[in-house]
Formats: sequence, structure tokens, C-alpha cells
Amino acid sequence: ASMGLQLVAFGVALLSTLFLVIATCTDCWMVNADDSLEVSHKCRGLWRECVTNMQDGVKTCDQYDSILADHPVKIVVTRTLLIAADLLAGLALATLLLGLDCIKFLKEEPHVKLKMCFMAGVILGIGSVLGLVGSVWYAVDVYVERATLVAHNVFLGVHYDFGWSCWLGMASATGCLVASAVLTCCLH
Repeated sequence: ASMGLQLVAFGVALLSTLFLVIATCTDCWMVNADDSLEVSHKCRGLWRECVTNMQDGVKTCDQYDSILADHPVKIVVTRTLLIAADLLAGLALATLLLGLDCIKFLKEEPHVKLKMCFMAGVILGIGSVLGLVGSVWYAVDVYVERATLVAHNVFLGVHYDFGWSCWLGMASATGCLVASAVLTCCLH
């Protein structure tokens, strides 16, 4: 049962980490949410903004000036939290891989391998919390920004909703949290 749980946790952690990295790198954290008369589809990511022309499907992207330029706090904090989450999840995966019972590493030290699985769970848990905080905070910020404009009857011609990258960030961080719970609570 322990080996099965380890493998399930590893599978969930691997997929979740992969999707967390994809969410961090992709460009659709915010998407324009206007009526169907729109001729272009705008997506804003953590690194660049892209516009896709609906007539011919041509996509053009503008990189944000530099990583250290004056960006909105929302982008800087989300980037930082998600990069930290990606790195921690990667570290947790490597630790977990070595701690799996089916891997020959430290075969004569089952208690050490169990501790490695537990540590991987703790590291993954910290990473998942950072990923969740980053994704949810970004989403809340997008919502508050829009609600504030609506409350003040400001119409800028375009307003944004959460894009699929934001949802993927939240879902994959939740997956990491589930894998972390299995590793820290269920294996002992």
C-alpha cells in the first residue's frame, strides 16, 4: 500500500509541477472579456502581452521591457512566488524520486527513504502554498481592479478576466498540495 501511495503521490506531483511550470511561462493570466464584436483576443502574462487577430489568427506579442523594470506589484509578486514554487516543486520531485521504494538508491535504509518522502512532502507543501498564494492573489487583484473600474463607472474599452494560465496555476498548486498531504500524512 505504501509503494502504491508513493507512486500516486509522485504521479500527481510530477503532473502538477509540470503544469505549474507551464502556468508560470505562458501568456494568458488575464484575457480580454469583451463582447463578440472584438476583432482581437488579448492575453496578458507574467512576461509579455499577446494579441491574436481573430480574422487571420496572427499572434503578436510584446515582451515586458525588462525583468527589473517598474512592473505592477501584481506581476512582480506573482512571478516571484511562482518561480519559487516551481523551484521548490522541482526539488521536492528530485527528493521524492530518490525516496521511492521502487528506486534502488539507499535500498538498505528504508527509514531514510521514508524521511526523504516526508521531506519531499514538506518541500512540495511549501511550494504549493507559494503557488496558490501567487495565483489566487493575481486573480483577486484582477477582480478588484475590474470591480473598482465598474464601481466608478470607468470604461476603458477593454476589461480583463482570469485567463487559463491563472486557472492552471491554481489547479496545479492544488495538485501539489494534495501530493504533499499524501506524502506527509498518509505514508506514516
